[in-house]
Amino acid sequence: MLSKLIAACLARRPLVVLLFAAFVGLGYASYRTLNIEAYPDPTPPIIEIIAQWPGQSPEEVERYVTIPLELAVMSTPGLKFVRSNSVYGLGFLRLQFEYGRDYHFVRQQALNRIKDATLPTGVEPTISPAGGISEVFRYELKGPPGTDVMQLKTLQDWVVERKFRTVPGVIDVVVLGGKTREYSVELDLNRMMAYGLTLPQVVTALSSSNANVGGRTISLGAQSVNVRGLGAIGSLDDIRNTVLTQQGGVPVLVSDIAKVEIGYAPRIGIAGRDGDSDVVTGIVLMQKFERTNEVVTRVRAMAEKINRDGVLPAGIKVVPFYDRGDLIAVTVDTVVHNLLFGVALIFVIQWLFLGNLRCALIVAATIPVALFLAVMITVLRGESANLLSIGAIDLGIIVDATVIMVENIYRHLAHYDPHDTSDRRSVLSEKLQRIVAAAVEVDKPIFFSVLITIAAFLPLFTMQGVEGQIFGPMARTYAYALIGAVIATFTVTPVMASLLLPDKVSEIETLAVRKLRAVYEFVLHRAVRHYALSASIALAMLVGVGVLGSRLGTEFLPKLEEGNMWIRASLPPTISLEAGGDVVAGVRRVIGSYPQVKTVFSQQGRGEDGTDPTGFFNAEFFVPLKPFDQWPKGSTKEQLVKELSERLNREFVGVDFNFSQYIQDNIEEALSGVKGENSVKIFGPDLEVLQRLAKAVEGELSRIPGVRDPAAFNLLGQPNLIIRVDRAAAARYGFSAGDINSVVQAAIGGQEVTRVYEGEMNFALTVRLAPEYRLNVDAIRSIPVALPSGDSRALPAYIRLGDLGEVRLVPGAAYIYRENTQRFVPIKYSVRDRDLGSTVTEAQKLIAEKIPLPPGYYLEWSGEFGALQEAKQRLAIIIPLSLMLILMLLYSLFNSLRDSLLALSGIPFAVAGGIVGLYFTGQYLSVSAAVGFISLFGVSAMDGILLVSYIRSNLERGLGTVPAVIEAGQTRMRQIFMTALSACIGLVPAAFSTGIGSEVQKPLAVVIVAGMLVSPIFSLLMIPVLSRMFMPWVPGPTSGEEPPADAVPVAEPHAT
Repeated sequence: MLSKLIAACLARRPLVVLLFAAFVGLGYASYRTLNIEAYPDPTPPIIEIIAQWPGQSPEEVERYVTIPLELAVMSTPGLKFVRSNSVYGLGFLRLQFEYGRDYHFVRQQALNRIKDATLPTGVEPTISPAGGISEVFRYELKGPPGTDVMQLKTLQDWVVERKFRTVPGVIDVVVLGGKTREYSVELDLNRMMAYGLTLPQVVTALSSSNANVGGRTISLGAQSVNVRGLGAIGSLDDIRNTVLTQQGGVPVLVSDIAKVEIGYAPRIGIAGRDGDSDVVTGIVLMQKFERTNEVVTRVRAMAEKINRDGVLPAGIKVVPFYDRGDLIAVTVDTVVHNLLFGVALIFVIQWLFLGNLRCALIVAATIPVALFLAVMITVLRGESANLLSIGAIDLGIIVDATVIMVENIYRHLAHYDPHDTSDRRSVLSEKLQRIVAAAVEVDKPIFFSVLITIAAFLPLFTMQGVEGQIFGPMARTYAYALIGAVIATFTVTPVMASLLLPDKVSEIETLAVRKLRAVYEFVLHRAVRHYALSASIALAMLVGVGVLGSRLGTEFLPKLEEGNMWIRASLPPTISLEAGGDVVAGVRRVIGSYPQVKTVFSQQGRGEDGTDPTGFFNAEFFVPLKPFDQWPKGSTKEQLVKELSERLNREFVGVDFNFSQYIQDNIEEALSGVKGENSVKIFGPDLEVLQRLAKAVEGELSRIPGVRDPAAFNLLGQPNLIIRVDRAAAARYGFSAGDINSVVQAAIGGQEVTRVYEGEMNFALTVRLAPEYRLNVDAIRSIPVALPSGDSRALPAYIRLGDLGEVRLVPGAAYIYRENTQRFVPIKYSVRDRDLGSTVTEAQKLIAEKIPLPPGYYLEWSGEFGALQEAKQRLAIIIPLSLMLILMLLYSLFNSLRDSLLALSGIPFAVAGGIVGLYFTGQYLSVSAAVGFISLFGVSAMDGILLVSYIRSNLERGLGTVPAVIEAGQTRMRQIFMTALSACIGLVPAAFSTGIGSEVQKPLAVVIVAGMLVSPIFSLLMIPVLSRMFMPWVPGPTSGEEPPADAVPVAEPHAT
């Protein structure tokens, strides 16, 4: 069938060329519509639920908010983990679902279930719009020197945020920093008591005095007129003039007992940038599954429009300082550079081996067909391309089939015997018949080689977890490109060869081939003659490399370089927002002093939307870095992180620092529920026991070489001022506990009683006691509470709050972690200057020996190490499955288990080359490297097919075993070296690339490059040697050779 296809293409060459040009044009048009992301999103469907309960302690939030929500969502289909954080005033749940679940479906299911939770009055759980890689744009709202941050925050909330949210593809804008404007009524207790007023009376009066009413319509003549009663508060004077009561016919106004002013809500977070410790910033969040480049382009345009259109006061501007589009642009540049350089190197290889530039051009023609077919299928499936799905493709592997075809056509045109295959009846010319004959000779090896290469990647389609999300798109793209390459090989390549190559090719071996052939033939004859010794030496080498491989360190995945740093500082757990400000400013100053740093942004505490469940003790620093070509000569990011870590730990004693990257940090937190790339989780019921165990584990971790920045998260130590109501005393005075708690909430924390509208903007009107009445514990004990009275005209009597209950400071929980309904404490750590696998193995052994866990408590290792262990288990299934698929395809080709195993015998040597490459380049054995080894299976099996099929052909033509083996090696030497070196050279740029986005490619590229350097040498030597050992002994027709003692006899044919 393939011969008919090739003949048909050669008979219609103009049509094939026209279709080729049209396909390239269509492919380019598809490329223009292709969505390109920097990195694939490795997270499973994750839904984050936010439930704010202002003023409540972590214990109360856990009991009344977090646990009811956990129980409500537990039955959601596909739910794998429920992780929650309970902090001051906030319950935060992160629902992690199985990979493959539809995000929108599980989101709706979660929404349906949280409605069933019984929660305190006023607590409204919402779904967080934020996600692992949803943040695409950061900006600062900047004004002239001296601009009030409250004014900037107001503009941000009511103007800028609204503008950005109108951009298609934007789901939300997270605001950090600034002061939230509010109308503040601060009560003077002495004056309030002098007028006989109570706090509930003030609250009720203000709440009921802020409304407009409608009186329907009246007719005035022929006109219908709307009737409106305007009583809404619109200014400070309206609040001041609100009547609370009357005494002796004189109204008592709010201004008589309180100070009314524009103030700001209590702050739960603060942002800073460079030398400014109080700034207003925004983070633009993209909707899930949107196209990043398109959204970022629209967001940039909106930022320019806001600055240009005059919607902001003079001098106030939106100043961007982070843009995901820049990362994508740099990543695409890295990929394109590596691809173009790889194509150039492949072109050089063809020229070096064939000495014919036209052959190199024919091979190059396959590349656009393969890549554009992959692009077209990707676009049709609605998928996105990324650094790995395109950048990790080895063009050498893609063109290997074409290389075999072109080399065979070239050889046939140079050594064609018309008496063997010429078909006088054919409508094709003699030259075209030669091309058909050459193509048919290698059609099965090529077809099965491509099938085997695709089969090697098939198991990657079944990979789950983070590695499946990262490498699945790459495997699919490889499959698409290989299909395109094999189509081009059997259609475009013969036609291009017929057009570009002359009728008679003079095969002149290049200098490189002559030298290579001389060495190869010298070694081949001796290796085959002394086959037992050769096999023993090869086996010894494999054993040696196996020992070397056992010394390789392991890691999950190399870090995806993003061109930034994300530094987390854990301050003392009881620190206030104001007290931490000086430390945060100092850290910003130190980080900004390095020439590699572009800018430093800090955030302490959390934003008002509750998307980041943390406290005042947590400070995070976003540090975009300058391009690497602007760094001091010889400087690396590893050196920068190490130097900066040492300096920060030296200058800020008692502060724990952790280094990561922006997107990486979000993904790590989403996957493990902990702010850190690696963590130990200790599960158990009691917070004090958990805290003690965590400190012990932290101490042991700090002793492990390679462990950096170990820190146990503080669960306890947050001081709480408790006001415990004495129910018996309250009952004597006619109070309920709820009455007293309402007074406490309003007097100390402040109570929002209504909203004040200013055009489209509205702000809270909050009532609380003046600061001097809530300054310390004694002042709070002295707060007067009005006694209930049945006579509304009589002046109320008061009793001290301290007489109604206990008011004192006690330590309490600062943070409560839960996973699948169990409390736990995390201990975070990083691993630097050592591999992850051996580091954690040593730590596990030490902690198991030194720290016995009480009954009911257990320990888990999560983060990257947990993902590594899961990936190892999956790879232990995937790699044997890949080899079995390859063996099945080989058996279907050869119909012989012996020959199939012979064809596979080059794989161990290719793997050995990859191990050596990892060892000498200092790379660790990671999932990325494992994918490289899987890639080697297909190319190595291709070399085996070429040799074994030619050996069988020689035996069928009557050659003896030794001549058949040696001639097969000599004939296929150039093909095998060309295919292997093309596969090798195609990824050399990726193996040595240092640009942003090159890190995950590097282990994969090193494995393939090193494996393909070794594979052709051992395939060309060991497959002939093993064939000499295990194939049936056939003496040459004139050699008179005697079979060796261990020769495999040839079965006599049965008489018929």
